[in-house]
Formats: sequence, structure tokens, C-alpha cells
Amino acid sequence: MDDLARLEELLLQKQGLVIINSHEEQRVLSMLDRFALLNGRYVTTWSVTGGLCEGSTRKPVYNTDQIPDALRHILTSPDNSVYVFFDAHHFLADPTVIRLLKDLLALDSGRMLVMIAPEIELPGDLKKIAAVLEPKLPSKERVFQILKEEAAKWADRSGQKVSGSRESISLLTQHLSGLTESDVRKLCRMSIHDDGAITAADIGRVLRHKHQMMESAELLTLETNVPKLEEIGGLNRLKQWLGIRREVFIDPANSPGLPSPKGVLLLGVQGAGKSLAAKCVAGSWRLPLFRLDFGQLYGKYHGESETNLRNALNIAQTIAPCVLWMDEIEKGLATDAGDGDGGVSRRMLATLLTWMNERKEPVFIVATANDITSLPPELMRKGRFDEIFFVDLPDDAARRQIVSIHLVKRRLEPALFDLGRLAELTTGYSGAEIEQAIVAAGYAAHADRRPLRQSDVENAITGTQPLSVVMAEQISALRTWASSRTVPAN
Repeated sequence: MDDLARLEELLLQKQGLVIINSHEEQRVLSMLDRFALLNGRYVTTWSVTGGLCEGSTRKPVYNTDQIPDALRHILTSPDNSVYVFFDAHHFLADPTVIRLLKDLLALDSGRMLVMIAPEIELPGDLKKIAAVLEPKLPSKERVFQILKEEAAKWADRSGQKVSGSRESISLLTQHLSGLTESDVRKLCRMSIHDDGAITAADIGRVLRHKHQMMESAELLTLETNVPKLEEIGGLNRLKQWLGIRREVFIDPANSPGLPSPKGVLLLGVQGAGKSLAAKCVAGSWRLPLFRLDFGQLYGKYHGESETNLRNALNIAQTIAPCVLWMDEIEKGLATDAGDGDGGVSRRMLATLLTWMNERKEPVFIVATANDITSLPPELMRKGRFDEIFFVDLPDDAARRQIVSIHLVKRRLEPALFDLGRLAELTTGYSGAEIEQAIVAAGYAAHADRRPLRQSDVENAITGTQPLSVVMAEQISALRTWASSRTVPAN
């Protein structure tokens, strides 16, 4: 049932007061005009700036700028109007307004009152006598139709057809889902306007705008610096796992009988590349990556932290399809907090587990953790995640690849370096430590006003101690625990 049919059903049931929670005033007003035309009625609008305005011409009714005066006027007016109030929720704390509304609704006269605002919280007196309508967001089919309409308009103006690959158009349609129709139309125009083409750059811009449009968007961070798969060294088994499941997640309609991938938990040595592995998922699947920092969710009032978590998860669902990176998840859900935090950690865990079980939208979770002993057993239960990967320090082949990647990033030719020797020297080093050694070597060469040499990198490597030496006991214990409980990421 579409929005017009749902609205018509409510109004024709003589539901005297209908609340429509929507930002799209003009779209809802057009819908009400269509309803009135089909049912022999006319629409009268009210706003604080214009008072009552009657009929299709919106003829003003004088001395109705104040909502009590407008309601008194309606009490003595014909019964065949649909009265539409904009922003009336600002006045619902006034007992006079509540009394007048109750008097109007008690008449059972057939007058129809509609209030439109982004979010209306009714006082208890009105909750039982009002119906609430939440307009549905456009389906993917409707989003695609809007995109075609805007492309046709651009073609009419420019005399040229809009270009774009099938994959770009499909991705744009996916990422426009979850927005209102007016926002979809606005972002379609933005994507097409400058060059008449739909490209990967347009998809990135749409994602940034979509994120900004979300209420409480500050709870999630859009990670824009997501590397391509070939820019990530090692993690071969994780890359293979992702490659096998990409199509099922991206296009479940063409994968009947296969459940959509839910997520992975990445455990590992600090600095070994779990964050990079999280980015690897988004890079591999060409999806937006949003980082959830539990530290930002905690509030000082009772229930505020759980509300923030629910809001963040709702944003992720609205933005879907996407990858949701829960960074250092043990810090937000640690079991050793007990009741020392007032039970907040337990309530946060319950909120997260409920959402993980019930979500329908394509949100792929990548949770990272350093300390497995702090994670609650409920989170580790089979089925919460598709797989638990252990991100260890890179092996010899991965280190060669990492050295090569970071040399290329600095416009250096890997063939001019002895990669085997550098890989040997960096045994026990994390990818981040290898990168920092190359950066330090670059500083040394720059200070001497000469190109970077093999010896610079070797000196930088041997001049520092890796974390695997500094924290040898902890890393050994973690590896022992992970050996029989997780899948190696590399």
C-alpha cells in the first residue's frame, strides 16, 4: 500500500487528527491535494507566518496567525476541508491549544486535521485520539525511476544523454536508498549536473552528503581514505574469503538460498594491521566504511549511551549497504567492568546483540579487538560473526609486499632495492613498523640532500625494536590462544 492509500484509509475512517512525521512538506501537501481532489474536498493550510490559507489558491484568512484563533475559526467553518498544520508541534504544550483540538475532534463533524513536522511528540491527552503516519522511503525501484527522470531532464536541457557504467549506476541507486524522495532527487541532480556522467567520484560525493544528512551523524565517522586491495600487503586468506562472499552481499537477489554475510571479528597483535584489514573489507567490496567509536557513545545520563548506540546503528541501516567498523570493541563492551559503570556496558551489549540478531539491512560488521579476554562470551557465540580471523605479524612474503607498497607510495622503484634483505631484517615487525622505518629512512636521505638508499632503510630498521620484542610474552600468549580458535588472516 502506497503512502496516498494509507493516508486515504486513515482520513476516510474519520480519524480526526492525523500526524505525519516528515521533512518533505511539499511532497506531503501534494499528496493531500490529490486526496482532496479525489474525495470532493479542499485543503486549507496553516503556518505561523501565513495563518490559514484556503483552497487551491491558498486565499488567506485574516486574524488566524495565532493557532488558537485558527482553531476557533475552524470550529465555525464548513466540514469539507482538510486542515493542514505546519510546525504545530511547537504549540502543543499550550493547554488552550489542546482544549480547542479536543473540542474540534469531539464534534465528529468530518473535519480532517493533519499536522506535518519532522517529528511530533504528542501530549498524552492527544495520543489516544490521533493516528500517526510515517511516509515510506522510496524503494530501490523508485530511486532508479527518479534517477532516470533526472537524467531525462538533463538530456532535454543539454541535448546529450547521461553516461555511466552499469556498475556505477547500480552503486548509486543502492547508496541513494534510505533517503527521502526529495533528497534522492537532489543528490541525483548533483551527480549528473557537472558533467552529465555517473562516476565513482559521484558515488563518493553522494555518500558524504548522505552521511551529513543523517541526524546524529557525528556518532559514525565516514572513513574516506580506504585503500585499494592491491595497496594492502598480506592478509591473503581474508582477501580470498571476502572475494568468495562479495557477490552474495552486494547482490543477494542473484544468490538464492545463501544467507547474506553478517560480519567478521578481527583479533590480533597490536599494530599488526587490524585497522587496515577492516579497510580491506570496504576496499574489496567497494562499499563505504563507517567507524563506530564506543568512546564517543558514552553519555553522562542514564540510558544516554544505549540511545546513542541505537541511533548509530540506525544510521548504519539507513546508509546501507555499508561496512560498519567497530574499532577496539572490547573497550565498549568489556566484561570486567562489572557494575562499576552502573551496568552501562551490559546494557550496551544487550542493545548490540539484539540489533545483530534482528537487522535486515545489508550492514557488514567488522569488529576489531586487541584483548580477547575482555570480550563477553555472548559476543563470541557461534553465529554472531561469520568468522573470527587472527591478524598476526606479516610473514616473509607479506613483508616483501609491504616494503614494495610503501616504496611505490613514495615514488621509489622497488627493483632498485633488495626486498629479500629488507624482509629478512623486518622479521617480527608489523606493517605499521615497516612503514615507519621507510619514513625514517626518507627523513635521513632528505637531510643529506640525496635519494633514498637501501642502507638508509636498513639503518632505520636496525635502529628500533619492534613491538614483538617489547611485548614478546603477551604476543606469544595471544598466538597460543588464537592457534586453535581462529582462522589466520594471512
